[in-house]
Amino acid sequence: MSDPHHCYPLTILERHLDTFGHVNNATYLEILEEARWDWITRNGYGIDKVQKTGFGPVVLEIKIAFRKELRLRKSVVIESYLDEYRMKIAKIRQFIRDDQSSLCCTADFTFGLFDLSARKLILPTEEWLNALKPIPQIVTK
Repeated sequence: MSDPHHCYPLTILERHLDTFGHVNNATYLEILEEARWDWITRNGYGIDKVQKTGFGPVVLEIKIAFRKELRLRKSVVIESYLDEYRMKIAKIRQFIRDDQSSLCCTADFTFGLFDLSARKLILPTEEWLNALKPIPQIVTK
């Protein structure tokens, strides 16, 4: 697989945990969404752009697999990749890896660009496609 389009570091906090002391399944979706919003916002397509244009991302389908539990104060990185974009439908793959690079979660999202006024999917705009381009990663090693 090629380099990720976006890497989002995160520390698991108390608010992420359920009564079992690990990240709740629904919270994984919030974490993955946070990483996706960081990606497009850094590429100039944040909530301000959505409100200005009236076009924003909408999730159509999710497939998620939990591989290894995430617990309090664990450092993780969410890797996000654009797999494909065909007409109005796109696919993103996301992986959560811990500080040992162990795979903790995989998720596949089908999504599109949604016209908030017409209430329907539209073909991707140039600005939207630019928001999904890779972000140069900062190397810290």
